[in-house]
Amino acid sequence: MFGFGKRRDVEGRVKDEGRLPPGQSLTLKFPVLHYGPTPVYKDLSTWTFRVFGLVEAEKTWSWEAFNQLPRRKMVYDIHCVTRWSKFDTEWEGVHIRDLIEAGIIKIRPEVKYVIQHCEYGYTTNTPLEAVLADNFLMATHFDGRPLDPDHGYQLRGLMGALPGEKADTDLYLWKGGKWLRGLEFAAEDRAGFWENAGYSMTANIWREERYRGRW
Repeated sequence: MFGFGKRRDVEGRVKDEGRLPPGQSLTLKFPVLHYGPTPVYKDLSTWTFRVFGLVEAEKTWSWEAFNQLPRRKMVYDIHCVTRWSKFDTEWEGVHIRDLIEAGIIKIRPEVKYVIQHCEYGYTTNTPLEAVLADNFLMATHFDGRPLDPDHGYQLRGLMGALPGEKADTDLYLWKGGKWLRGLEFAAEDRAGFWENAGYSMTANIWREERYRGRW
C-alpha cells in the first residue's frame, strides 16, 4: 500500500502536468459514494437497458445483447465533487457515439441533452456533447475486471477526463450514474437527483462548477 509520501509525489506530478483541477486532492483509493442502497442482481435475465425519448426508434437490450455491442477500452482521470481525484484509471464498456455512428441508434436533430436513468429512479442530466465526447462511457469493467456492486455493477455511466487534455466536456464524476438502466434523449434540460438538491447543472471541473446558488 502506498504511503503519504507516495501520494504526495504523485499529486505533485499530476499538478505539474496541469491535470489536477482546482479544489481537488489526489487519492490512491477508490472511495464509494452514492445515495441509497446498492442493488443486488440475482437474475440477469430480467435486466434490460433502454434508449428512448427523441430517437427514431426506441431500443431495449438484454444484458447478453448489450455485451455484444461495440466496445471500447478507455483511460480516464476521474474527479468527484467531494474533492477527490483518481488518475489513469482503466475502463471498458460501450460508447454511445459508436452506436450512433453505426446506425444502431438514430437520434433526432433537436436533441440537446441526455438524461441517465438508473436504479431506484435516480437520474442525472448531461449535455449531448458531453455524452458524445470521449469523456463518457457506459462502463462494465474497471481495471480489467467487472465492476464491483458498490461501483455500479453491472453498468454505470462513467464521466471522466482524458489524461493530459482539457475540455468543456470534463465534468465531475456524479454526471455518470451508477447502475444505469437507460438513456433518454431530450430537447430540454431537466435536473436530476443531485441537481434538484442544488448541485450544478453543468459541473465543469476546471471552472469548479460544484453547486448552484449560494449554500
